[in-house]
Order: sequence, then C-alpha cells, then structure tokens
Amino acid sequence: MLSPWIELSIEPRDLAEHLPGVEGEVCYVLEDYGLSNILILDRACQDAGLPAPLQALPGELLGRRSYLALSRRNVSTLGPLQQSLGRPPASKTHSASLATLLEAHRADPSLDVQLVPVSIFVGRAPDKNSGWFSVLFSENWALVGRFRRLLAIALNGRDTTVRFAQPISLRHILAEDLPPERTVRKISRVLRTHFRRIRAAVIGPDLSTRRLLVDRVLAAPAVKDAIADQARRDNSSLEDAWKKAYGYAYEIAADYSHPVVRSASFLLTFVWNRIYRGVLVHHLDRLKQAAPGHEVVYVPSHRSHMDYLLLSYLLYTRGIVPPHIVAGINLNLPVIGTLLRKGGAFFIRRSIRGSALYSAVLGEYVAQLVAGGYSIEYFVEGGRSRTGRLLPPKGGMIAMTVRAYLRQPTRPVLFQPVYIGYEKLMEGDSYLDELSGKPKEKESIWQLLSSIPKVLRSNYGQVVVNFGEPIHLGEALAERAPEWDGRPLPDDERPAWLSGMVDELAQRIQVNINRAADVNPVNLLALALLSTPKHAMSVADLTAQIALSKTLLAELPYSNRVTVTPHTPEQIIAHGEEIGMLTRTEHPLGDVLHVDGDTAVLLSYYRNNVLHLFTATGWLACCFQHNRRMSVDTVRRLGSTVYPFLQKELFIRWSEEEFVERLDATIDIFVREGLLDRSAEDPGVLIRAAGQSDEVFRLRALGHSLQQAFERYYITVSVLVKNGSGTLSSGQLESLCQLAAQRLSLLYAPAAPEFFDKTLFRGFIQKLRELGLVKLDENGKLAFDRELEGWARDAKFILGRELRHSIEKVSPEAARPDDEVMPED
Repeated sequence: MLSPWIELSIEPRDLAEHLPGVEGEVCYVLEDYGLSNILILDRACQDAGLPAPLQALPGELLGRRSYLALSRRNVSTLGPLQQSLGRPPASKTHSASLATLLEAHRADPSLDVQLVPVSIFVGRAPDKNSGWFSVLFSENWALVGRFRRLLAIALNGRDTTVRFAQPISLRHILAEDLPPERTVRKISRVLRTHFRRIRAAVIGPDLSTRRLLVDRVLAAPAVKDAIADQARRDNSSLEDAWKKAYGYAYEIAADYSHPVVRSASFLLTFVWNRIYRGVLVHHLDRLKQAAPGHEVVYVPSHRSHMDYLLLSYLLYTRGIVPPHIVAGINLNLPVIGTLLRKGGAFFIRRSIRGSALYSAVLGEYVAQLVAGGYSIEYFVEGGRSRTGRLLPPKGGMIAMTVRAYLRQPTRPVLFQPVYIGYEKLMEGDSYLDELSGKPKEKESIWQLLSSIPKVLRSNYGQVVVNFGEPIHLGEALAERAPEWDGRPLPDDERPAWLSGMVDELAQRIQVNINRAADVNPVNLLALALLSTPKHAMSVADLTAQIALSKTLLAELPYSNRVTVTPHTPEQIIAHGEEIGMLTRTEHPLGDVLHVDGDTAVLLSYYRNNVLHLFTATGWLACCFQHNRRMSVDTVRRLGSTVYPFLQKELFIRWSEEEFVERLDATIDIFVREGLLDRSAEDPGVLIRAAGQSDEVFRLRALGHSLQQAFERYYITVSVLVKNGSGTLSSGQLESLCQLAAQRLSLLYAPAAPEFFDKTLFRGFIQKLRELGLVKLDENGKLAFDRELEGWARDAKFILGRELRHSIEKVSPEAARPDDEVMPED
C-alpha cells in the first residue's frame, strides 16, 4: 500500500553481522504505535530477509503479530491545540504486550523471544518551533496525529530510514530474578533511553529557535557579568552594553533549517557528480556505534572550503544529523552567509583577544550547544593549509569545549578526527599565488559567482573521507587530570592542568587525523615525480617507483585506518593523465611523463598530505644519499636524534622507541627489495649498491621526500651558529631562516614556496627549545652550547658537502647597532 510513496534506507547495512541469532523467535519493538510504522517495518523486514512482524509468535502470545510498541499515542484532532497550550498528547508509559511476553516466559522455560528495537524516521529534521511547515512534514521530536503522518509520508516517504538495533534476550533479563513490575519498568526504561539516543543521533537534539538560544546565552550569569563589565569600561548604560552583546550573539548563532539542508543535499548531489569522480567514505560505521549518547565534536583536516559542505552532506545522507559548524566571519557573505547559517554554520571572528564581552558570548554559545547535545564541527588548524601538511593546532575552540563540559559534565564528549583527501583542489591556483607571496584575496559574493562556471567544467578527481580513531574527553581527563572528581566547575575556575590538557588534546587530534590518511593516485605520483630534478620520469621508472611505494605501504602499515588506492601503477598513471596532472612526451627510446612548473608546486601539496606515512622509509633512504656504507646502529642513533623534529612537523604517531622498531622493519624490506645489502663481513653494516642501477635510483627517489626538511633544519642551526649564542630572538631567527631558504632556492636549487614557509621554521625552533638545545636568556635571546654544534656536525651524514657549504654561505647575520656606518661630521 505504501510502496509508491516509500523508499527505505535500512541500517546497519550488514544485518547478518550486526543482528546475530535473529533466525529464532523475534519480537520487534517500535518507539510508537502507528499503522504506517507497521507497514514500513514489514517492508523493511521483507527487504532485509528478516522474520515478518505480521506473523504470530508461538501460542499467538500477541495475536497475529510479532511486534509491540513502547507507547501508544492517543492523538486526537485536539493534539495541536494541546501542544500549543504546553500539554503533550497522552500516551501509555508501559506496554501491556511487554508484560504479556514476560509472563509467558515465566510460564514456559523453553521460550526465548528476542526483542529487536527498530527506529523509523520519515524525513530527518530538527524540531524548529518557529517553522511549523518543516515540523509538519518532517521527522522531529513532536508527537503527531494520523493526518500529519500521512502528509509526512506523501512528501518525505522517499527519505525514510529504518534502523535495527541488536536483539535483547528476554530469557537473559528474567535470569536477574526481579519482581514482574520492576522487570517491565527496567526494560521500558532501557528501551526509551535507546530510542532517545538513536533519535538524537539521527535527527539531532530537540532544537529551539535561534532567538530562544540567543536569549539563553544572554541570560547566562557569565554573560551578564561581562555586560556589566563592558558598561563600566565604556562608561555606557547597561542597555547599550546588552545591545552590543545581543549583536555579537546574533552575529554568531546558527539558524538551522531542515528544508534548506534537504534542498542543499539535492543540489550538492548534482555538484559532486559533476565535478568529482566519486566520494568514498571509510570507517563511518564505527562512528555510528560510538556516537549515541555522546556529544560529538567533529575535528576534520582543513584543506578546502569544500570541507564544510562535504562532511555535512555525507553525514546527512548517511542518517546522521549534520553538525553545527564553526566558520570564519569572512564567509558571512550576503546570501551565502544566510544559507550557510541555515545549514548549521555559526560564525566567529578570527581573533577574539581584547574583547571580553565577545569571548563571554561565544563561550556561552558553545556551552549551550554542548549542554544541549548538538554536534559541533570545527577545524583545529584555524585556517586552510596552503602546504598540504597539517598546520599547528590552535586550542581556542577545544578549550571552550572542555570548559563547557567541565561546567556541566552530564553528557560525555567524543572528539571525532576526520581526514579529507583530495586528488585536485579547486583552490589550487589561489594557493599558488599565496605561496608565491601575493596577498590573500578577500572573499566576495562576486568572486564566488564568477568561479562557478569554471568549477562545474572541471574534473577534480576523487575525494576520500576517512573517520579516524575517536578521542573520549572523559578518558583524557582521567589521564591528565586524575584529581578532578567529576564535580561541575564554575565558569571562573581555571584549573592549573587545563591549558596543558588542551594542548595535548590538540596534538592528539592532529595525530589521529594523520592516522586515518588516504593515499590516492596523485599522492603517489607526487612522491615519485618530485624526486627528480626536472620532475620527469620514463614510464618504466615511474611505474616501478609507484609499485615500490605501494609495497612499502602494504607491508609497513601505518595504522588500521589508513586507506590506499587499489589501482595498479599503470592505472594510476592513466588517471594522472586523465585529470590533467601528467603530460606525456613521446620519444623513440620510450615515452617520458612530466609535470610543468605550477603543477609541480601543487604536487608538493599532495606529497605533503602523506609524507608522514613515509618517514621511516624516507629517513633510511636519506642515510644513503651520500653514503655507501652505514652501520645499523648509526642509522638508529641519527634517526633518534632527528625524529622528534619530524614528529612535531608531521604529527607522527610513534614514540622514539617505536620509530626505531619501524626502522628495523624497514631495513628488512629494503634488503629484500635489493635497495640495500648487508655486509658479508658484518651483518650490522648496510651497503648501497654502486653506480646508477635501478635500485639506487629508487632509493634516492624515496629519500628525496624528506631532503628539504633536513635542509631547513640545517639552515636554522647554521644561522644560529653563525650569529652566535645570545644574539637572536626567536622572531629574528625565523625571518633570517626564511631569507636564507629563499636565497638558497634562487641561487642553487629551485624549490616550491613551501620550502621557506615561516611556520615550519617556527616549529623547528620551538622543538629545539623543548629539547633544551636552545634556551632563552635573560634578554629574551636564544642561547646554546656545543651540544647544538655537535648536532649540526651530524648533518654531514645526510647532506652533501656542497649543499652544506651553500647553506653556510647564504646564512645571513643579523644587523648589529655597532655595524652601522656612522655619517661623517
């Protein structure tokens, strides 16, 4: 009867794995009774090959059916009026059918009926009290009557989700030997809690309007205090300060609208099919198992403006309510900003320092979201990466989230890292300009509209979205702050351990994002082609190099959440040509594949996406760039010395001990593949083949991926040593290192602009200070001793003599006051 109007999405997809034992006697449990629910359940069971709900249980315990409803709503035509008066429709609190089943089990010890909770959602939408049209026709938290349910099916039936939960054995429950009435109450309570969690996970919490949320923010004690302080500072009235706070709150707040989200999902389906060759998702099922009952905070990598849209779209189309997304105020453009706000975005300013009132309003808004069970999404990097590496994390939003939880620790918080990998970025051209020194263009509505035709005509390859290992805030608190006893903390209390824990959380998030990396064809092409001076290889060499990279990834897996393209090297090369990354030049001695200058710069971006996966292989290969022989002990010692800097720059998961173990495993594979040999006289000595064999070529190509990192490290140490201890501040050192890297690139070996990125030098200097190799003296200058010079001497094992000399030659000295030429009298 409902077939023309209903299209079902059944979850979980692999019911045989998630519902073991359903071949026995099954009784389905619905949240609410309704004819439409029964018919939808019957259709879902047919499609999934499960026992039908309209067949009798043994002895016809429930008549000619095998389902029951947790509550039976008594919804009359007066229901809407009752709700407007604040009176919910009447409903039974316990199911008489459940009591009947339990009594039958007591009477017949051989009976064992399994309860299978089933949640049914016809259209997914939050309950927007101010938007009665969307409430009327979409799934929400309100109880509705037959007529409204009929309209919902007519309009939204093709967006119906049926979610089966794992079965509950009544026989096992009876084994607890509770009194009959208590058993019924316990099962009912467990089922109600289950249905509430699933409903919150699928359609989101019971949303209020933007206005009501803003009112709650402004009524919070912390915001009231900030308003009073603002009035005193500005010497203005409380009313003027309140208006300023009100303006901040409305500037920030999202205005989620299900009709807008649903319409956008149709539009985005068209766009993705037009510009991408598929969007793959991995490990989402693990999130679905962990999310119910948790406040989920999505923390994805940030490489494109598409990140906002892709993640929300994927969650929505797979039955999870889209999160409220933190967006920069620069995206609050006319029309576009309104649409993003209705899609769940809330806007914050780039810097909130210097405005205590704004900080209080934003902090309270986040606290209201966390306390209300709204899922949130923000980018801990703060902005989009222009180099392909993850940026150093900023802890502001994490700190607000943690403080919100500490204030009201009722709902556990789960941070969900997400890796988003692209084969081709639509912002690629603008990134090239910015890396080359041009100022970042300010976003505008005209800029967006003018770019649409070009975007829709382009082929951006495939996108992969991987969900990483989640981080439970409760577990992090137990590890970092065992003295916290779980009691709520007032807003004005800042524990001493809070700042350190936020920093540690931020680092763990970045590490877990990288643990879920995807290696796509463009990543592999970039790793190979950028290892040659002219970014060109013969077809045979490129095929062999890609095959070697895939072998290393398969036999030395980084984590169980990393995914690698299944394509063969030949298919990867063909794909690179198809999306315009590779150019083929035919030649009688064999075709040559190459990339042009701008494409090579962009390829460095895609290489950097997965550089952390090749740290051990890259380091081992680097050791033999300028050495034919090296002992395993030396490889380990030097690796332990340099690893902390690589770990900080690339957010690598291993400890130093684990890195050494990884090196040992890598050595075995290099020996097996013929890239290295063990000395016949001493197996503890490794030997690289002489000459220019294919194995030497592939080894050098592997080592090139980390070469520039070591060049940057040597530049930093060289500038420090040349200027002397106690001479430079951290800021001066960063600037001089950047100038030296730029000059080295101009005079000797052209490099991508990311080679002289100040952020990378800043991270290295910070790590030098953390390790005690460099310290701040009483004047705020960087002081060091001979230990740093010894560290620099080890560079001869990795960098060639000519390159070291070039770096030392271009390393500048800071201008000193006594060096200035005095004018003649």
